[in-house]
Amino acid sequence: MPMATTVETGPSIVDRTAALKEFDETKAGVKGLVDSGITSIPSIFHHPNLHITSTTSHLSIPTIDFSLPRPIAVDLIRSVSINWGFFQVINHGIPLSTIQTTISTFRSFNELPADVRCKHYKRGMEGGFSYSSNVDLYKSVAASWRDTIQIMTGPARPDLNLIPEVCRMELVAWDERAKEVARELMGMMCEGLGVGVGRMEEMTCLEGRLMACHYYPPCPEPDRTMGTAVHTDPCALTLLVEDQVGGLQVKQEGEDGEEFWVDVKPVPGALVINVGDLLQIMSNDTYKSVEHRVVANSQQDARVSIAIFYNPGKKGESDLYGPLTELISLEKPAVYRNFTMTEFMGRFFGKELKSKALVECFKVIDIAE
Repeated sequence: MPMATTVETGPSIVDRTAALKEFDETKAGVKGLVDSGITSIPSIFHHPNLHITSTTSHLSIPTIDFSLPRPIAVDLIRSVSINWGFFQVINHGIPLSTIQTTISTFRSFNELPADVRCKHYKRGMEGGFSYSSNVDLYKSVAASWRDTIQIMTGPARPDLNLIPEVCRMELVAWDERAKEVARELMGMMCEGLGVGVGRMEEMTCLEGRLMACHYYPPCPEPDRTMGTAVHTDPCALTLLVEDQVGGLQVKQEGEDGEEFWVDVKPVPGALVINVGDLLQIMSNDTYKSVEHRVVANSQQDARVSIAIFYNPGKKGESDLYGPLTELISLEKPAVYRNFTMTEFMGRFFGKELKSKALVECFKVIDIAE
Protein backbone atom coordinates (compact mmCIF):
# COMPACT_ATOMS: atom_id res chain seq x y z
CA MET A 1 0.00 0.00 0.00
CA PRO A 2 1.68 3.30 -1.07
CA MET A 3 2.54 5.84 1.58
CA ALA A 4 2.65 9.63 1.42
CA THR A 5 5.99 10.97 0.28
CA THR A 6 7.97 14.10 1.01
CA VAL A 7 7.35 16.61 -1.75
CA GLU A 8 9.71 19.43 -0.87
CA THR A 9 11.93 20.81 -3.61
CA GLY A 10 14.46 23.14 -2.04
CA PRO A 11 12.66 25.65 0.15
CA SER A 12 9.29 25.41 -1.61
CA ILE A 13 6.49 22.88 -1.18
CA VAL A 14 5.18 21.34 -4.40
CA ASP A 15 1.45 20.74 -4.38
CA ARG A 16 0.84 20.17 -0.69
CA THR A 17 -2.79 19.34 -1.39
CA ALA A 18 -1.76 16.44 -3.61
CA ALA A 19 0.56 15.13 -0.89
CA LEU A 20 -2.23 15.31 1.68
CA LYS A 21 -4.57 13.50 -0.69
CA GLU A 22 -1.98 10.83 -1.39
CA PHE A 23 -1.50 10.21 2.33
CA ASP A 24 -5.23 10.25 3.06
CA GLU A 25 -6.09 7.84 0.28
CA THR A 26 -3.80 5.16 1.68
CA LYS A 27 -6.39 4.86 4.49
CA ALA A 28 -3.56 3.51 6.62
CA GLY A 29 -2.99 6.66 8.66
CA VAL A 30 0.12 7.52 10.60
CA LYS A 31 0.30 3.93 11.80
CA GLY A 32 0.76 2.90 8.16
CA LEU A 33 3.73 5.24 7.82
CA VAL A 34 5.34 3.73 10.91
CA ASP A 35 4.69 0.19 9.70
CA SER A 36 6.38 1.04 6.38
CA GLY A 37 9.63 1.56 8.28
CA ILE A 38 10.16 5.27 7.61
CA THR A 39 13.04 6.95 9.42
CA SER A 40 12.02 10.53 8.58
CA ILE A 41 8.55 12.00 8.51
CA PRO A 42 6.84 13.40 5.36
CA SER A 43 6.91 17.17 4.99
CA ILE A 44 3.14 17.46 5.49
CA PHE A 45 3.85 16.71 9.17
CA HIS A 46 6.52 19.39 9.60
CA HIS A 47 5.26 22.06 12.00
CA PRO A 48 6.79 25.44 11.15
CA ASN A 49 8.59 27.36 13.89
CA LEU A 50 8.17 24.45 16.26
CA HIS A 51 9.69 25.03 19.66
CA ILE A 52 9.16 22.24 22.19
CA THR A 53 10.20 24.27 25.20
CA SER A 54 11.24 22.56 28.37
CA THR A 55 8.55 21.87 30.95
CA THR A 56 8.48 22.76 34.62
CA SER A 57 9.13 19.27 35.90
CA HIS A 58 8.51 19.96 39.59
CA LEU A 59 4.89 20.91 38.86
CA SER A 60 1.97 18.69 37.99
CA ILE A 61 -1.72 19.37 37.58
CA PRO A 62 -3.72 18.85 40.81
CA THR A 63 -5.27 15.50 41.72
CA ILE A 64 -8.62 15.42 43.52
CA ASP A 65 -9.83 12.45 45.56
CA PHE A 66 -13.53 11.86 44.92
CA SER A 67 -13.81 9.96 48.21
CA LEU A 68 -13.29 13.15 50.20
CA PRO A 69 -16.36 14.67 51.90
CA ARG A 70 -18.39 16.44 49.22
CA PRO A 71 -17.96 20.02 50.56
CA ILE A 72 -14.18 19.60 50.55
CA ALA A 73 -14.21 18.08 47.04
CA VAL A 74 -16.42 20.93 45.76
CA ASP A 75 -14.04 23.55 47.18
CA LEU A 76 -11.05 21.82 45.60
CA ILE A 77 -12.77 21.50 42.22
CA ARG A 78 -13.74 25.17 42.29
CA SER A 79 -10.18 26.19 43.14
CA VAL A 80 -8.50 24.13 40.41
CA SER A 81 -11.14 25.13 37.83
CA ILE A 82 -10.31 28.77 38.53
CA ASN A 83 -6.53 28.46 38.78
CA TRP A 84 -5.64 25.52 36.54
CA GLY A 85 -8.57 24.53 34.32
CA PHE A 86 -7.16 20.97 34.43
CA PHE A 87 -7.11 18.31 37.14
CA GLN A 88 -7.06 14.56 37.68
CA VAL A 89 -9.69 12.61 39.62
CA ILE A 90 -9.07 9.42 41.60
CA ASN A 91 -11.45 7.15 43.55
CA HIS A 92 -14.20 8.00 41.09
CA GLY A 93 -15.85 4.57 41.18
CA ILE A 94 -14.71 3.16 37.83
CA PRO A 95 -12.48 0.10 38.35
CA LEU A 96 -8.92 0.23 37.03
CA SER A 97 -9.60 -3.01 35.14
CA THR A 98 -12.42 -1.31 33.18
CA ILE A 99 -10.13 1.55 32.19
CA GLN A 100 -7.34 -0.81 31.16
CA THR A 101 -9.69 -2.98 29.09
CA THR A 102 -11.15 0.05 27.31
CA ILE A 103 -7.70 1.35 26.40
CA SER A 104 -6.43 -2.11 25.44
CA THR A 105 -9.26 -2.88 23.01
CA PHE A 106 -8.87 0.46 21.22
CA ARG A 107 -5.11 -0.14 21.00
CA SER A 108 -5.85 -3.59 19.53
CA PHE A 109 -7.84 -2.03 16.70
CA ASN A 110 -4.98 0.29 15.75
CA GLU A 111 -2.55 -2.61 15.72
CA LEU A 112 -4.61 -4.69 13.30
CA PRO A 113 -3.19 -5.07 9.75
CA ALA A 114 -3.68 -1.99 7.55
CA ASP A 115 -5.95 -3.85 5.13
CA VAL A 116 -8.33 -4.54 8.03
CA ARG A 117 -8.23 -1.05 9.51
CA CYS A 118 -8.68 0.71 6.17
CA LYS A 119 -12.16 -0.81 5.76
CA HIS A 120 -13.31 1.50 8.56
CA TYR A 121 -11.48 4.60 7.30
CA LYS A 122 -13.79 7.54 6.53
CA ARG A 123 -13.79 11.27 7.28
CA GLY A 124 -17.50 12.00 7.35
CA MET A 125 -19.49 11.49 10.57
CA GLU A 126 -22.38 9.73 8.84
CA GLY A 127 -23.82 7.20 11.27
CA GLY A 128 -22.05 8.97 14.13
CA PHE A 129 -18.65 7.40 13.39
CA SER A 130 -15.39 8.30 11.68
CA TYR A 131 -11.87 6.89 11.56
CA SER A 132 -9.13 8.98 10.00
CA SER A 133 -5.81 10.69 10.57
CA ASN A 134 -6.17 14.36 11.59
CA VAL A 135 -9.76 15.57 11.48
CA ASP A 136 -8.42 18.93 10.23
CA LEU A 137 -5.97 17.38 7.74
CA TYR A 138 -6.93 19.64 4.82
CA LYS A 139 -7.24 22.83 6.91
CA SER A 140 -4.22 22.77 9.20
CA VAL A 141 -0.83 24.29 8.44
CA ALA A 142 0.73 20.94 9.30
CA ALA A 143 -0.60 17.47 10.04
CA SER A 144 -0.02 15.94 13.46
CA TRP A 145 1.29 12.49 14.37
CA ARG A 146 -1.92 10.66 15.35
CA ASP A 147 -4.88 8.62 14.08
CA THR A 148 -8.37 9.00 15.55
CA ILE A 149 -11.71 7.24 15.89
CA GLN A 150 -14.59 9.63 16.60
CA ILE A 151 -17.96 8.42 17.87
CA MET A 152 -20.96 10.69 18.38
CA THR A 153 -22.53 8.95 21.37
CA GLY A 154 -25.25 11.52 22.09
CA PRO A 155 -27.85 12.79 21.89
CA ALA A 156 -28.56 10.27 19.08
CA ARG A 157 -26.91 6.87 19.31
CA PRO A 158 -24.36 5.96 16.62
CA ASP A 159 -24.71 3.09 14.16
CA LEU A 160 -22.97 0.44 16.25
CA ASN A 161 -22.16 -1.63 13.17
CA LEU A 162 -19.75 1.09 12.04
CA ILE A 163 -17.62 0.79 15.18
CA PRO A 164 -14.88 -1.86 14.81
CA GLU A 165 -15.98 -5.06 16.51
CA VAL A 166 -12.71 -5.45 18.42
CA CYS A 167 -13.49 -2.36 20.53
CA ARG A 168 -17.22 -1.77 19.92
CA MET A 169 -18.83 -2.93 23.15
CA GLU A 170 -16.02 -1.60 25.33
CA LEU A 171 -16.25 1.93 23.89
CA VAL A 172 -20.04 1.99 24.13
CA ALA A 173 -19.84 0.80 27.75
CA TRP A 174 -17.15 3.40 28.49
CA ASP A 175 -19.46 6.19 27.35
CA GLU A 176 -22.04 5.12 29.94
CA ARG A 177 -19.54 4.72 32.80
CA ALA A 178 -17.90 8.05 32.08
CA LYS A 179 -21.25 9.85 31.85
CA GLU A 180 -22.03 9.07 35.47
CA VAL A 181 -18.73 10.58 36.62
CA ALA A 182 -19.32 13.59 34.35
CA ARG A 183 -22.78 14.07 35.91
CA GLU A 184 -21.22 14.16 39.38
CA LEU A 185 -18.49 16.53 38.23
CA MET A 186 -20.92 18.93 36.60
CA GLY A 187 -22.97 19.01 39.80
CA MET A 188 -19.90 19.83 41.88
CA MET A 189 -18.74 22.48 39.41
CA CYS A 190 -22.18 24.08 39.59
CA GLU A 191 -22.01 24.05 43.39
CA GLY A 192 -18.63 25.72 43.15
CA LEU A 193 -20.23 28.51 41.11
CA GLY A 194 -23.05 28.91 43.61
CA VAL A 195 -25.78 27.78 41.21
CA GLY A 196 -28.10 24.79 41.37
CA VAL A 197 -26.45 21.36 41.31
CA GLY A 198 -28.45 20.31 38.24
CA ARG A 199 -27.99 23.56 36.29
CA MET A 200 -25.65 22.16 33.62
CA GLU A 201 -27.68 18.98 33.27
CA GLU A 202 -30.85 21.06 32.82
CA MET A 203 -29.05 22.80 29.95
CA THR A 204 -28.53 19.33 28.40
CA CYS A 205 -24.74 19.51 28.83
CA LEU A 206 -24.60 15.73 29.40
CA GLU A 207 -26.51 14.93 26.21
CA GLY A 208 -24.19 16.10 23.44
CA ARG A 209 -21.24 13.70 23.61
CA LEU A 210 -18.36 13.15 21.22
CA MET A 211 -15.80 10.45 21.97
CA ALA A 212 -12.37 10.95 20.41
CA CYS A 213 -10.05 7.93 20.65
CA HIS A 214 -6.50 8.94 19.75
CA TYR A 215 -3.63 6.66 18.78
CA TYR A 216 -0.17 8.30 18.79
CA PRO A 217 2.40 5.96 17.20
CA PRO A 218 6.12 6.35 17.97
CA CYS A 219 7.57 9.14 15.83
CA PRO A 220 11.03 8.91 14.22
CA GLU A 221 11.42 12.73 14.32
CA PRO A 222 9.45 13.96 17.36
CA ASP A 223 11.17 17.35 17.28
CA ARG A 224 9.62 18.18 13.88
CA THR A 225 5.93 17.57 14.54
CA MET A 226 3.24 17.41 17.21
CA GLY A 227 0.87 14.76 18.47
CA THR A 228 -1.84 17.41 18.81
CA ALA A 229 -1.26 21.12 18.22
CA VAL A 230 -1.90 23.75 20.88
CA HIS A 231 -5.66 24.27 21.39
CA THR A 232 -8.50 24.68 23.84
CA ASP A 233 -11.57 22.43 23.86
CA PRO A 234 -14.82 23.91 22.43
CA CYS A 235 -17.08 22.12 24.92
CA ALA A 236 -18.42 22.44 28.44
CA LEU A 237 -16.31 19.66 29.94
CA THR A 238 -13.73 17.10 28.77
CA LEU A 239 -13.16 13.75 30.47
CA LEU A 240 -10.08 11.86 29.32
CA VAL A 241 -8.48 8.53 30.16
CA GLU A 242 -4.97 7.67 29.00
CA ASP A 243 -2.33 4.99 29.22
CA GLN A 244 1.01 5.48 30.97
CA VAL A 245 3.06 6.76 28.00
CA GLY A 246 2.44 10.48 28.64
CA GLY A 247 2.81 13.48 26.34
CA LEU A 248 -0.12 15.71 27.30
CA GLN A 249 0.99 19.18 28.44
CA VAL A 250 -0.94 22.12 29.90
CA LYS A 251 0.05 25.78 29.51
CA GLN A 252 0.32 27.84 32.68
CA GLU A 253 1.39 31.37 33.47
CA GLY A 254 3.72 32.33 36.30
CA GLU A 255 3.38 35.31 38.61
CA ASP A 256 5.81 37.20 36.39
CA GLY A 257 3.57 36.61 33.36
CA GLU A 258 5.94 34.09 31.81
CA GLU A 259 4.19 31.12 30.17
CA PHE A 260 5.42 27.57 30.60
CA TRP A 261 4.25 23.98 30.00
CA VAL A 262 3.37 21.44 32.68
CA ASP A 263 3.40 17.71 31.95
CA VAL A 264 0.26 15.80 32.83
CA LYS A 265 1.91 12.86 34.54
CA PRO A 266 -0.22 9.72 34.05
CA VAL A 267 -1.73 8.34 37.25
CA PRO A 268 -3.00 4.73 36.99
CA GLY A 269 -6.78 4.70 37.13
CA ALA A 270 -7.14 8.49 37.16
CA LEU A 271 -9.39 10.52 34.88
CA VAL A 272 -8.10 13.79 33.42
CA ILE A 273 -10.70 16.57 33.51
CA ASN A 274 -10.56 19.98 31.90
CA VAL A 275 -12.80 23.01 31.62
CA GLY A 276 -13.90 23.71 28.06
CA ASP A 277 -14.47 27.04 26.32
CA LEU A 278 -18.24 26.78 26.76
CA LEU A 279 -17.97 26.33 30.53
CA GLN A 280 -15.62 29.30 30.76
CA ILE A 281 -18.31 31.36 29.04
CA MET A 282 -21.16 29.89 31.12
CA SER A 283 -19.22 30.64 34.32
CA ASN A 284 -18.77 34.25 33.15
CA ASP A 285 -14.99 33.84 33.26
CA THR A 286 -14.87 32.30 36.74
CA TYR A 287 -13.58 28.96 35.47
CA LYS A 288 -10.93 28.93 32.76
CA SER A 289 -10.34 26.86 29.65
CA VAL A 290 -6.58 26.58 29.14
CA GLU A 291 -4.40 25.76 26.18
CA HIS A 292 -2.94 22.28 25.99
CA ARG A 293 -1.11 20.09 23.50
CA VAL A 294 0.32 16.61 22.99
CA VAL A 295 3.98 16.38 22.02
CA ALA A 296 4.95 13.85 19.36
CA ASN A 297 5.57 10.44 20.82
CA SER A 298 9.28 9.77 21.36
CA GLN A 299 8.66 6.53 23.28
CA GLN A 300 8.86 2.99 21.92
CA ASP A 301 5.19 2.26 22.63
CA ALA A 302 2.23 4.03 21.06
CA ARG A 303 0.25 6.40 23.29
CA VAL A 304 -3.52 5.90 23.60
CA SER A 305 -6.03 8.38 25.01
CA ILE A 306 -9.83 8.44 24.95
CA ALA A 307 -11.54 11.79 25.46
CA ILE A 308 -15.26 12.52 25.76
CA PHE A 309 -16.38 16.07 25.05
CA TYR A 310 -19.63 17.11 26.73
CA ASN A 311 -21.81 19.75 25.07
CA PRO A 312 -25.49 20.72 25.11
CA GLY A 313 -27.74 18.34 23.23
CA LYS A 314 -30.22 21.11 22.39
CA LYS A 315 -28.91 22.95 19.35
CA GLY A 316 -31.94 24.70 17.90
CA GLU A 317 -31.97 28.31 16.76
CA SER A 318 -34.01 29.22 19.86
CA ASP A 319 -31.57 27.48 22.23
CA LEU A 320 -29.20 30.22 23.34
CA TYR A 321 -26.08 29.81 25.48
CA GLY A 322 -23.92 32.32 27.29
CA PRO A 323 -23.11 33.35 30.87
CA LEU A 324 -25.53 31.86 33.42
CA THR A 325 -27.99 34.56 34.46
CA GLU A 326 -27.32 33.79 38.14
CA LEU A 327 -23.72 34.89 37.65
CA ILE A 328 -24.51 38.25 36.06
CA SER A 329 -24.79 41.34 38.27
CA LEU A 330 -24.04 45.07 38.29
CA GLU A 331 -20.74 44.24 39.97
CA LYS A 332 -19.96 41.58 37.39
CA PRO A 333 -21.80 42.15 34.11
CA ALA A 334 -21.86 39.56 31.35
CA VAL A 335 -18.43 39.13 29.76
CA TYR A 336 -19.92 37.26 26.78
CA ARG A 337 -22.99 37.57 24.55
CA ASN A 338 -25.46 34.78 23.90
CA PHE A 339 -25.18 32.50 20.87
CA THR A 340 -26.47 29.25 19.39
CA MET A 341 -24.44 26.06 19.37
CA THR A 342 -24.51 26.18 15.58
CA GLU A 343 -22.67 29.51 15.64
CA PHE A 344 -20.33 28.39 18.41
CA MET A 345 -19.22 25.14 16.77
CA GLY A 346 -19.16 26.75 13.33
CA ARG A 347 -16.54 29.18 14.60
CA PHE A 348 -14.44 26.30 15.90
CA PHE A 349 -14.62 24.01 12.88
CA GLY A 350 -14.23 26.85 10.41
CA LYS A 351 -10.47 26.70 10.83
CA GLU A 352 -7.75 24.24 11.71
CA LEU A 353 -7.58 22.65 15.14
CA LYS A 354 -5.30 25.00 17.00
CA SER A 355 -5.50 27.66 19.68
CA LYS A 356 -7.95 30.14 18.18
CA ALA A 357 -9.03 32.00 21.32
CA LEU A 358 -12.60 30.85 20.55
CA VAL A 359 -14.02 32.60 23.60
CA GLU A 360 -12.75 35.94 22.29
CA CYS A 361 -15.21 35.71 19.40
CA PHE A 362 -18.15 35.97 21.83
CA LYS A 363 -16.95 38.67 24.21
CA VAL A 364 -19.19 41.65 24.76
CA ILE A 365 -17.71 44.71 23.11
CA ASP A 366 -17.51 47.67 25.46
CA ILE A 367 -18.27 50.64 23.22
CA ALA A 368 -17.04 52.97 25.96
CA GLU A 369 -13.47 51.74 25.56
